[in-house]
Amino acid sequence: MLTPERHRIIMQLLKAKNVIKINEIMELTESSESTIRRDLSQLEEQKFLKRIHGGASRLQGKLQEPSMIEKSSKNLQAKRLIAQYAASLVDEGDSIYLDAGSTVIEMIEFLNFKDIVVVTNGLMHLKPLLDKGISTYLIGGLAKPNTNAFIGRGALAGLDLYRFDKCFMGVNGIHPQFGYTTPDQEEALVKQKAMALSRETFVLSDNTKFAEISFSKVADIHEAVIITNELDDETQTQYLNRTTIKVVTT
Repeated sequence: MLTPERHRIIMQLLKAKNVIKINEIMELTESSESTIRRDLSQLEEQKFLKRIHGGASRLQGKLQEPSMIEKSSKNLQAKRLIAQYAASLVDEGDSIYLDAGSTVIEMIEFLNFKDIVVVTNGLMHLKPLLDKGISTYLIGGLAKPNTNAFIGRGALAGLDLYRFDKCFMGVNGIHPQFGYTTPDQEEALVKQKAMALSRETFVLSDNTKFAEISFSKVADIHEAVIITNELDDETQTQYLNRTTIKVVTT
């Protein structure tokens, strides 16, 4: 079977199923594993799909943005591992920024400090922070319903009042060439501003965000340390010469 025909079959499968395995492509195309892996690499380079362990998945839409409730229910174990490690990077006396991300909010449980200050644009972060007795500042702005994040001019103006030791961010896409991205350009501006005001920035993301590209750029890949869960060697190699990655495992 010619390469264009195999590629057509792969894309048809992805359209129907969203996630496909190498074995089923091999069976349908009567091709070897090495051939299919090469096909998937080519299609990923052309930005038609994302390779995952044992197969490939469909790329999310550039403007697609799940709600906070939807995001919070996915990959919870990985998010908690990432969040626990991120919280261990906080020191007594730090002023930190917590982005309104579903992995970032998991950090709060592990922030057992008496002398830190938190600034956040995450409405859902407020109660757990106050319940922990942590000094908390909530920036203003427009409250975005599906992510419960404060964005817009008011949020940007509010951020100008503060400076941070460490900034903890969530994103929708991580790509070696296109950097960190998110669907909403106003939310991207808030993330950019917080990063610019921080001494160190950490992006908290489970491995499903790698190779994804959303509509609005937040920052280049080297501008933050990535904290994630298990990555295959090939994915790590793509990023290690561009930024620092901390892979958290059980």
